[in-house]
Amino acid sequence: MNRDWTNSSSARRNTNNAERRLERAATAGIVMSLLGRLMRKTFANGVHPPAHKDSTAAQPIRRLPFAPQLFIPLSQHIGRAAVALVHPGQEVVRGEPIARADGFLSVPIHAPATGVIREIRLIPSARGPKTEAIVLDVYAADSQRVLYGGTQDIERLAPEQLIEAIQESGMVGLGGAAFPTHAKLATAREKHVETLIINGCECEPYLTTDHRLMLEWADDLLRGIQVALRASGAQRAILGIEDNKLDAVAALRAHFAADIRIAVEPVKTKYPQGSTELLIKVLLDREVPAGGHSHNVGVVVQNIATLTELGKLLPRREGLIERVITLSGPGIRRPGNYLVPLGTPLAFVLEQVGFAGAAGEIVLGGPMMGMTVGSLDVPVTKAVSGILALHGAVAGSGPRRVYPCISCGECLRACPMHLNPSRLGQLAARREYQAMAQRFHLDACFECGSCTYVCPANIPLVHYFRIAKGILREKAA
Repeated sequence: MNRDWTNSSSARRNTNNAERRLERAATAGIVMSLLGRLMRKTFANGVHPPAHKDSTAAQPIRRLPFAPQLFIPLSQHIGRAAVALVHPGQEVVRGEPIARADGFLSVPIHAPATGVIREIRLIPSARGPKTEAIVLDVYAADSQRVLYGGTQDIERLAPEQLIEAIQESGMVGLGGAAFPTHAKLATAREKHVETLIINGCECEPYLTTDHRLMLEWADDLLRGIQVALRASGAQRAILGIEDNKLDAVAALRAHFAADIRIAVEPVKTKYPQGSTELLIKVLLDREVPAGGHSHNVGVVVQNIATLTELGKLLPRREGLIERVITLSGPGIRRPGNYLVPLGTPLAFVLEQVGFAGAAGEIVLGGPMMGMTVGSLDVPVTKAVSGILALHGAVAGSGPRRVYPCISCGECLRACPMHLNPSRLGQLAARREYQAMAQRFHLDACFECGSCTYVCPANIPLVHYFRIAKGILREKAA
């Protein structure tokens, strides 16, 4: 009996010791995780708006139906508009080029669906002025398979041929800037950059497009990164991902393990972490000079969606005809990330996801840097990363009352570029635009909206800055 009691007592002690070791290990793991979060790279200032990503971040990408009519603008990128190749009455198949690039800083347009060209006319645009567009009547009974394209061995293409193939695909920056991708990579090669930075931060509230692409289309993303490395001449790639997407960090580290040139780095979740200047500073501790470009510090920056699409399209020799878009906000009943044909009218998109509100409540892009549209006839373009239906307390029910600046300093503490938004706003009110540019570095502002977000007086500072920049550009021209 004594021996049995002794054995039982010893077993209990061993169990208790094991449990204590497990508890200590778990505690140490939690502490290390917290320390890791605290020590993650970030920048000074910035803001922390509510994320609002839960309703879409865990939902897989779904395809949106084809609208009966598509409106395809000839200008969907920075640079010269494409030149139409089609005429009214002409039948086109999905993927067929319907407009050619007009010079180096331009890209072609491809048919997002099989159908017949109705006309070429002016249509409303998101920015206000009407823009020339091809109107395509979609064949309702067609399978809408991509019938134009082929295959090409991208591994055998020289860098110059790769850049040409990228231009032929119609690819532009899908993060919102819409700068022709081939031109950025060609410039990077000419300037001998050594690092490719991939922006996977997706710091704007609501948007989760890049998050889903990283989780679902990792093969295409890897191929796109390898293409960009070869085309730009960069020797390594660093993918920066905010730490509210650690599942993507873990998945891509495992997926990219065989290519030692590619590193995946978590960074602290903060807005606007994904800006080019800040991401370069955070990941490489290099500062882009005022008025300069990323290639001045040996870097080229690309967006997740851009490289994912490159990796998908180039081997098939296809053009960009659709993109993944986040549809979210309190005004949408079925939020998610949807694959949408370019040229689809906003009214059709919103109908598919259960929106019954008004045009003034719709924001293209994120709520911080996106723009409100005045018409639901505006189509989806290459630059649209999200469509948000913000109403009531979120969007504001009418104009907010603006109060005088009280010099509280909140905008100075928020500005990631360490400018003086309060002073810039006062100069803008007096229309002293030259002083804004020459003495207070207006050109360093990339219009992130952090100052407007924190201003207790509701002063639309970033709106003032956009007006000032526009007037200065006109004077310079």
